[in-house]
Amino acid sequence: MSISWKGVFPAFTTKFTANDTLDLALFKKGLQSQLDAGVDGIVLGGSLGEASTLTTEEKETLVKLAIEIAGPVPVVLNIAEGATKEAVRQAALGKSWGVKGLMLLPPMRYKTDARETFTFFKAVAQSTDLPIMIYNNPVDYKIDVTLDIFEQLLEFDNIQAVKESTRDVSNVTRMINTFGDRYKILCGVDTLAMEELLMGADGWVGGLVTAFPRETVAVFRLIKAGMIEEARAIYRWFLPLLELDIHPKLVQYIKLAEAQVGLGSEYVRAPRLTLIGEERERILAIINEGIANRPELPEYMKYEVGSMK
Repeated sequence: MSISWKGVFPAFTTKFTANDTLDLALFKKGLQSQLDAGVDGIVLGGSLGEASTLTTEEKETLVKLAIEIAGPVPVVLNIAEGATKEAVRQAALGKSWGVKGLMLLPPMRYKTDARETFTFFKAVAQSTDLPIMIYNNPVDYKIDVTLDIFEQLLEFDNIQAVKESTRDVSNVTRMINTFGDRYKILCGVDTLAMEELLMGADGWVGGLVTAFPRETVAVFRLIKAGMIEEARAIYRWFLPLLELDIHPKLVQYIKLAEAQVGLGSEYVRAPRLTLIGEERERILAIINEGIANRPELPEYMKYEVGSMK
């Protein structure tokens, strides 16, 4: 199986009702807005999707519904597990549900060493033919997928990409210098997206894209088309909003943004709680200022992702 790891891949949120059940109508509305804006893939079951609070049955429902709506746009399932056996099981479930690819974190809770990290990735890669994007986020998850580990992973053809979230823009160049285009690189930190795309990243796994899909896709496509000034103007407007992605409460912040633009609700699943008081007003002020000054976008969809270098 194959997947084109290029373009904008929203880390999609899970919509809940006030009664803590899946809000499938709102899920459909939000997802359709992403597709209409021109995203290139959908990532489900990430931290922004509150996957750790979802049951297997809920994940299956969301995945199958997303695949039905997305059509040819690939749906990617995130795997974030503490046990190797469970990660392998989740990969098999994803395949049975029809996903086109996997995003794979190192083991949760236990800080593996390099040998253990490699062996974990190896076990999952050998268990499936689905394309895999490794999620490298040592800041939040405390395990660094080093160049040496990526060197060892070269033998697995289905390990094809990396969600680059080290917070070190130079790591894009290190990966390219070491591996050429063997691994596709997708920026996983909203506040570094333009910088990493300019340095050669192939895509962007976005957070604020769920609330501002057209602006996100516009920035990506304009950069890859060489229209840097146009992209920079949008990105400068976007940055205060993008900074909501790099906070422990990114789920609440981004869901509040979704609610303000009519693409979601504020409801989160415990132990998370919806925002209240001064914090909510402060974040709301950032969001509303961004909405009030939303830029007029050029016809960005005329720039095809497949033709971009």
